[in-house]
Amino acid sequence: MMQARQRTARRFAIITGGGTAGHVQPALAVAEALVARGHAPSTIGYVGARRGIEAKLVPEAGFEVTLLPGRGIQRRFTPENLGAVAGLMVAFVLALAIVIRRRPRVVVTVGGYAGLPCAFAAVVVRVPVVVLSYDAVAGSSNRLVARFASKCAVAFEGAGLPNQVVTCAPLRSAVLEVDRTEQGVATARAGIGVSAQRFLIVVAGGSLGAGRLNAAALELAHMWASRGDITIYHVAGERNLSAVEAQAAGLGLGLDGAASSGLDYRLVGYEPKMPSLLAACDLAVLRSGASTVAEVAAIGAPSILVPLPGAPHDHQTRNAEALATRGGALLLLDAECDAARLSQTIDSLRSDPERLAKMSLAAAAAGHRDAAERIAALVESVAGGSR
Repeated sequence: MMQARQRTARRFAIITGGGTAGHVQPALAVAEALVARGHAPSTIGYVGARRGIEAKLVPEAGFEVTLLPGRGIQRRFTPENLGAVAGLMVAFVLALAIVIRRRPRVVVTVGGYAGLPCAFAAVVVRVPVVVLSYDAVAGSSNRLVARFASKCAVAFEGAGLPNQVVTCAPLRSAVLEVDRTEQGVATARAGIGVSAQRFLIVVAGGSLGAGRLNAAALELAHMWASRGDITIYHVAGERNLSAVEAQAAGLGLGLDGAASSGLDYRLVGYEPKMPSLLAACDLAVLRSGASTVAEVAAIGAPSILVPLPGAPHDHQTRNAEALATRGGALLLLDAECDAARLSQTIDSLRSDPERLAKMSLAAAAAGHRDAAERIAALVESVAGGSR
């Protein structure tokens, strides 16, 4: 059952795909850029998956969302895949009905589960498709759809998709408006109540969380329990929050950030104001999804990037290398990400403010701030005009 009310008014564009914030935030960046170019929000629809975070993020951004049933197909044979394939067929039929009813001039897919049936529905009814791929290596869904796409907007030259145009990864206005000046950092810290005297470390594994980073953050917080010069702001992922809270309580860690002495440890499941948090931090420890890397670069936040092992085509390592080779980040292998290694690395960086400042400048120099505008212009050209 679809969760957005159906309207017959024609859409300029349908944007589809998602599952994680790393997919949805770039999609919303393009939607917002289209609005800035004169398209009413009501002419831009979003088709996502019921299981994805788009159900929350898209309406909050002011766009209508339609949610398809089903789940993704695993990369190995499992009994669950039989149900997933059946669900994909149902999603395709629903997506076909959406595309026929909404009559968009263009469909933009960012990959993920829902992007596949909606993009192929567009192909069937001869609506032009634009693929948006912002990882160093395109995902399997995008590579499949790209064969039929009019254009592919990619973040990296080596993405290897047909008809590709290098645009870099799109960023939302909330990221572009971040202020990393001294006054901006002070304002961001005041917003979350972190003293200027404390070294603020953000640990986040993306909207779904990351087991390795969660374990390392907890162990590090326990190791540094007596340190009154540190704040750890731990974003554990909503699905992991209850388990991490229990583990933190077992380690005797307070969770309210009210420590007057000793470590100031904050724990949340999801941080809706992540750009502001990155503006406030001295250092971030993060997974290296493409949108995350693009955000820390544009903001100029020094980071330690921990690629997800086993990611398709090892794209997270490639993403991290793109920033690390320019001096804007350190790359730390997942297997080496524990409290002892983090403690050593963080203390080494903290003792060298000049190095941290250079990392910040190098990250900012690697950022691309006009990608969403360029992609919106590309979408208009494929659709056959502006408004």
